[in-house]
Amino acid sequence: MTLRLTVQRAAWELHVRSLAEAVDGLVPVVKGNGYGFGRPTLHAIASTLSDFVCVGTVHELDAVAASVTPVVLTPTLTAPSSTAPVLTVGSGGDVTALSGWRGRVIVKLQSSMRRYGATPNEIQAVVTAARAAGLEIIGCSLHLPLAGTEAERVAEVENWIDHLDAHDTQHPLWLSHLDAQSYSALRDRHRDRQFRLRLGTRLWHGDKSFLHVHADVLAVHEIHAGDRAGYQLIDVPCDGHLVVVGAGSAHGIAALPDGASPFHFSRTRLTMLEPPHMHTSMLLAPSGTPCPAVGDQVDVQRPLISTLIDEVEWV
Repeated sequence: MTLRLTVQRAAWELHVRSLAEAVDGLVPVVKGNGYGFGRPTLHAIASTLSDFVCVGTVHELDAVAASVTPVVLTPTLTAPSSTAPVLTVGSGGDVTALSGWRGRVIVKLQSSMRRYGATPNEIQAVVTAARAAGLEIIGCSLHLPLAGTEAERVAEVENWIDHLDAHDTQHPLWLSHLDAQSYSALRDRHRDRQFRLRLGTRLWHGDKSFLHVHADVLAVHEIHAGDRAGYQLIDVPCDGHLVVVGAGSAHGIAALPDGASPFHFSRTRLTMLEPPHMHTSMLLAPSGTPCPAVGDQVDVQRPLISTLIDEVEWV
């Protein structure tokens, strides 16, 4: 019983390396579930693309290649024992939490997302506190929202550069969620400043045609309208077959945002009898529609960043 990610290796690797070569100052991001591939797999590749790699938290420092420096994107209230990783601070409280730790940090700037980070009025105080605590500042970072236009994101970066210049803060600026063209143009306009561009989803999932998620069919049962089945003994609405699939909530499988089933077979959506549970989903193939057999595979339509894959198959 397997939820499998099949990857067209040659085409996917070509995409990753072509994008990496096109971005001067690229920093790969490897966090969470490793974008469906698993963190160890992506760390091995990331170590060939850059001298830095971004991870989500201090709990994701495992599997980072020894040849690269990990950068922790999320501020932490507990400093790691090692001073090897670069940590993120976005407030005086973040600096205080690192009391006694001596290492390198990046100062987080608050974007229009309003998650972590210093505002323009707070940036100087955070920089001063970090230096007073013996921390070495190697850059500032800005995590831009996905919403809005590319022009709006560029304008937000330009606005922050004005604030940094006003505070005479010439540290390298680490950015995210800009396309390669906007990033290159930004570098050309500000040749006196160093930039880095963090890439995660666009690097690993930039062309989804190379990726295919599918799950094994474990059982198929004939069923009739009015029968009951599932954990909640749901009334079956029509004659057909129950299709039992080896992928469920433990894999991160759930209905699509509009409530539709994420499962397909032979270009036909298979209705979920009830919400997925742990390692199993129960689907309905009404009479007269395509029905898989035991051992077949059904396609699964879910974001890879929130899906726990059992097996990655390279073809």
